[in-house]
Amino acid sequence: MAEIDLRDRSISAPATATTRGVHHLALTTEDMKATTEFYVNVVGMPLVHAMKVPPGLGSGPGNRGNPPYEEIRHYFFDMGNDSLLAFFEIPAGEKPQTDRDAIGGMQHIAFVVTPAKFEDIQSRLLQRRIEFDGPIDILPGMQSIYFFDINGIRLEACCQPADGESPAVIDCVLQTKQVALAELRTTGADEAWLEAMTANLSHDGDD
Repeated sequence: MAEIDLRDRSISAPATATTRGVHHLALTTEDMKATTEFYVNVVGMPLVHAMKVPPGLGSGPGNRGNPPYEEIRHYFFDMGNDSLLAFFEIPAGEKPQTDRDAIGGMQHIAFVVTPAKFEDIQSRLLQRRIEFDGPIDILPGMQSIYFFDINGIRLEACCQPADGESPAVIDCVLQTKQVALAELRTTGADEAWLEAMTANLSHDGDD
């Protein structure tokens, strides 16, 4: 792993996120037809864009880290909240299934759903005899179910029942500064680093 210089103490955690959420996650499959059916019919994500990667962006000089194959399928699904889930279709047998726990790998994807959709997705899974774990109480006020798609990708559907149709995801997980510091100190970092990384968090009782 590349070492990053963190000695610049002028940099601290921003008060608000620089990003505006996920534009899209790009995953891989060997079977785009089956993947499309799974995400549309089981997970409930509408297909919004279907294309092939333009010539030259696979094995050609225009490749910017894309899969090294010419004119492969690249489909996009609506995850909700103006975010997308995308898949590249890799030629069958070209790549092994990756270890989700490998460094730099993707352990799982968690989607937020409303209480009604939480029940709906469980019904869809049961109807198709797709195994899932849960519902499980993950955090105070949050329940999840876990299952796998046809590519072996681990998925989580998260629900905050008390929030109804307007789940407040950040509020559900937001810690006070003291609670976060108790864990961060186990990293062995110095106090300047700890203060910089938690500058956005409030103390108990702060507004």
